[in-house]
Amino acid sequence: MSAQAPTLTKAVRPAAAAPFESRRRPRRRLGPGRPLPYGWALGPLLLLALWSAGSAAGFIDARNLSAPWTVVSTAADLIAEGRLQSNLATSAERALLGLLFGTAAGLALAVVAGLSRLGEGIIDGPVQIKRAIPSLALIPLLILWFGIGESMKVITIALGVFVPVYIHTHNGLRTIDGRYAELAETVSLSRAGFLRHVVLPGALPGFLLGMRFAVTGAWLALVVVEQVNATSGIGYMMELARTYGQTDIIIVGLVVYGLLGLVSDALVRLVERRALSWRRTLAG
Repeated sequence: MSAQAPTLTKAVRPAAAAPFESRRRPRRRLGPGRPLPYGWALGPLLLLALWSAGSAAGFIDARNLSAPWTVVSTAADLIAEGRLQSNLATSAERALLGLLFGTAAGLALAVVAGLSRLGEGIIDGPVQIKRAIPSLALIPLLILWFGIGESMKVITIALGVFVPVYIHTHNGLRTIDGRYAELAETVSLSRAGFLRHVVLPGALPGFLLGMRFAVTGAWLALVVVEQVNATSGIGYMMELARTYGQTDIIIVGLVVYGLLGLVSDALVRLVERRALSWRRTLAG
C-alpha cells in the first residue's frame, strides 16, 4: 500500500493541477488593445517620412512636389513677412463663423424634427434633399443671391456644416430607447427635465459624431470659397501661388489646411472622450 501511494500521488497531481494551470493562462484580447500614446500622429509622421525619403532619393520631382525642407523654409519666409498669419486669421474667422451658424441651425432643426412628428414631416424632407445636393454646387446660385463677398463664403461653409450635424443629432434622438420616455412619464418628469436627463444624454453621442464631420466639412468648403474672388485667406494665397507656379507655397497652404483639420478633429474627439466618459467602448 505504501509503495503505491507515491505512484497515485504523481498520477493525481497533474490532473489536480490542470485547472489551476488553465486559470493562469493569459486571456486573448479580442479588442484593439490599449490606446497608443500620440497614436493619432503615427499616420502623418509616416507620410512625412515617405515624402522626405522620396525627395532625398530624387524619386519626387521638386517641380511637382517640393521637398519638406523647402516647404519649411518657405513657411518660415511667409511667417517672417506676416503673410501666413494674416491669411490664416482670415480663413479661421470664415471657418468659425460658418461652423457656428451651421451647427446652430443643424442642432435646432434636429431637435424640432426629433421631438415632433409634425416637425419631422416639415423639416426632414428638405434636409434630405439638401443632403443629396453638394453645397459647392450651390455656389453659382449663392453668388447671384448674396454676391461674391464674405456673406456668400460664410453661408457656403454653414451649408456644408449643418447637414452632418442635423443628420447625426436627429439619428441620436430617434434611437433613444422608448422605455426612458415611458419612465419619465411614470415619474412625472417635466418637459425641461425630460430634455435635460433623457434627450441631452441620448443625443450627445450623435451630435459629437456629427461635429467631427462638420469641422471637416467646414475646412473643405473653405478651400473652395477662398478661391472665388477672394483677396485674402489661405485659399487665395494658394491660388495666387498657382498663377506664378510656386509649388512650395501651395504645399504650405495644403499643410496648413491639413493641420487645421487634424487639430479641430482632435479637439472634438477630446470633448467626446470627456463628455462620454461613462461609456465603455472598444476605443477605451
